[in-house]
Amino acid sequence: MKKIGILGGTFDPPHYGHLLMAEYCREDMGLDEVWFMPSYIPPHKKESQTDAELRLEMVERAITGHPDFRLCDIELVRKGTSYTYDTLTLLNNEYPDHHFFFIIGGDMVQNLPQWYKINELKTIVDFVGVKRPGYEWNPEAGVHYVEIPGVDVSSTMIREKLKDGKGVRYLVPEAVNSYIKEHHLYGNDS
Repeated sequence: MKKIGILGGTFDPPHYGHLLMAEYCREDMGLDEVWFMPSYIPPHKKESQTDAELRLEMVERAITGHPDFRLCDIELVRKGTSYTYDTLTLLNNEYPDHHFFFIIGGDMVQNLPQWYKINELKTIVDFVGVKRPGYEWNPEAGVHYVEIPGVDVSSTMIREKLKDGKGVRYLVPEAVNSYIKEHHLYGNDS
């Protein structure tokens, strides 16, 4: 049985923090692959400000070259609100020989009890929480924990820097930075 990590998010834009999470979880959990899954409309956020196809292309560029990273467009194809339970039900049906691990930030672990159909979801996927500063570990949450080096980077911060006319080199892969410039995303007119 293949062990597959799923890293979901808006990836608006994808950055080195996402890649670091994926790589540490892949190694620590012995995952065969990590699938990056851009959400269409996440239930906990307002709709992404960047078109889904542009975000998909940025993720593709960010993971190119890593032999164990894949792009999973299931939520963009399905459209609508991206509930993890619905997505994992589809993935389990489509890939019965895979065991899925859903990778989340330490901040999201605290919110797990409020997730849509969380009790059913825990029966079809294992959760992997990535340790983040400022969030307490709850051993009763039923989550595998992985520690990664502290990297204080977020898509929101990157968008704000670009809106202010500042660079994001070393925060995003160069292929993503070039794509942002080429398509004048986030108020970047360079």
